[in-house]
Order: sequence, then C-alpha cells, then structure tokens
Amino acid sequence: MVSHASERTRAAYLITGGAGFIGAHVAEQLLKAGARVWVIDDFNDYYDPTLKEAAVAQLARYEHFSLYRGDIRNKHAMACVFQDIGADLSAACERKQGGIIHLAARAGVRPSLKDPQLYFETNVNATLTLAELAKAYGIDRFVFASSSSVYGERGQNTANPSFTGFQETDDISKPISPYAASKIAAEQLLHTYAHLHNIQVVALRFFTVYGPRQRPDLAIHKFTRLIDRGQSIPVFGDGSARRDFTYIDDILQGILAALTFDQFTGASPMEIFNLGESATISVSHLIALIESALGKKATIEFHPAHPGDVSLTFANIGKANTLLGYHPETPIEKGIQRFVDWYQTQAVPSVRA
Repeated sequence: MVSHASERTRAAYLITGGAGFIGAHVAEQLLKAGARVWVIDDFNDYYDPTLKEAAVAQLARYEHFSLYRGDIRNKHAMACVFQDIGADLSAACERKQGGIIHLAARAGVRPSLKDPQLYFETNVNATLTLAELAKAYGIDRFVFASSSSVYGERGQNTANPSFTGFQETDDISKPISPYAASKIAAEQLLHTYAHLHNIQVVALRFFTVYGPRQRPDLAIHKFTRLIDRGQSIPVFGDGSARRDFTYIDDILQGILAALTFDQFTGASPMEIFNLGESATISVSHLIALIESALGKKATIEFHPAHPGDVSLTFANIGKANTLLGYHPETPIEKGIQRFVDWYQTQAVPSVRA
C-alpha cells in the first residue's frame, strides 16, 4: 500500500490527447516512473478510436492512471476536470514535479485546408482555455506540442551548402496551411501567458514523428499498410520532397527533458525547441526502406504536389542538444525496421486491414 506521505510527493501530470500516439507513449513512461497521470481525450473519429481504446487499456493497468473522456474545446468540461485535479496538479508544480503536457490537437496539413475553423477552435481556442485554467490554479509548468509545419516552405535552402536546418529563431511569419498557422498562433498565445503570468512554457516543434502505434493516416504507417496489402500508394509530387523523420523514443527523450527544464533565457519564461533527427531523406528513399523491411514492392500512384505541403523539413537541434541534453539515437533505417516489426505483430483491424 502506498502511504499518504508518498502520495503527497508523487509527480503528477495532466496529458491532453493522452490516448493518442505520442500521448500514450508519454503517459506510459511517466506511469512507469511512478507518476500520477491524468489523461483527457475525446476519442474523436479522425482515425479509428479502437487504436486509442487499446492504448488506454494498457495505461489502465497502472494504479495511478485516470482517464477523462472529453473535448478540450468544451470549457465547462475542462473546468470540471480542473476542479477535480487542479489542487493536486498545482501542488506537484510547487515541488517541480508536475504540469500540463498539452498534446491534444487537430493534426494534419491537408485536412486543415478543408476545415480551418475546426483547427483554430481546437488548436488555438482550446489552448487559451487551458492557459486560463493553468493561471487560475497556479499551474506554472506547461509543455506544448508544436510542429515543424510552422517553418513554412524552405525548400530553397537545400541549395545552400552552409544550411544546417531550421532554427528556432527563424522567421515563421509565412505559414502555408491553416494547421501551421494554428500552431504559430498557439505558440504566440502561450508566450503571452508566460510573460504575463509567469507560467513556464516549453514549446516543442516536432518533426514528423513515427514508430509503434503511429496514427494510420501518417505516411509511414499508410505506406506500410498499402504496400503490405498489394495496393498502390499515393505520392504527391515526384517523390523528391525531403522529411526529417523522428522516432518516437527520441521524441519521448525530448519531452521528458522538457518537464524539468528551468534554464529560461528570454524576457519571459518560455523556450522553443526543435525535436527531430536532424537528418532528411526523400519520400522515394522512405518508400525503398519500407519495401526492404516488408520484403514487398510498392506500386506508386503519383499525384500533383499538394498546395499545403512543404518540400523540406530539417531540424537544427543544436539548442535542444545544449539545453535539454537531447541526443536522438534512432536513424531512419533502424526506425523503419522497428516500425514494420511492430506492424506485423498487430491484430487490430485498423492497423493491418
């Protein structure tokens, strides 16, 4: 039995979107370390919620896990959650052992062009609700999942031999999708709350995260599934677009480091970090790696390049390396093999079918 004293000193975190791909991995790592973890997720139908249910079933094995089923856009529902856990979360923050890990979002560049209002309601307005609740309950640690999409179109940089990747100080005033614009707006909003209310904010710009339990709509999972089934895979453009793919274990390393970061250097207690592998490969090379791991040949169906897609993502991780001790350890060749190994063991219909 756990003593009341140990309960009072236990680390505690609220993870929004905690039943999703990245969120469930973060929750499991924290639970394994003995933390108290509350997850809120709305289990929407953006992709098959069976995958989230399976993830939550694994998390429910831990004694100090709690789940709230709700939509972060619902102010009343969020207020009720914080009435329930706010005092405990605030106390954990006072011990430097707690905070909000805000991963919930409407993701995806292409879908954001079809319903931009939904993206701003979820990614911006709901972030405002969380920031207000953090202020009200004295929760001064806020880790936010941003995106490499904020950098916009920088493909021309590949011609510059001195180019070492996108840096956190780069101009991000020219987003090319509503999704990217919503993430920029959320970053700016959180900077305001850090400045006005001394909330310690760490915004993490993720670069194309993949690995076991990855969302089925994302390229690596989608390509693997279609190649395995003998179906053609859609490629937008000529396959030369380059991406900085980041394995889930490396993203977890950065998120966990962000939870204890306290070396803020600016006028307000907010810092932004890139989390990527700092290496790029073309879509064509990615397909070849999946073909090799599966032992099957892809049939490619080319389509015109999509107006919301960028031709390059490339993380400069110097700042994360220096201040977070971030060292990605999984090159794409090893990561793809691990993903395919996981994929081939799954029985969940939405993963394999």
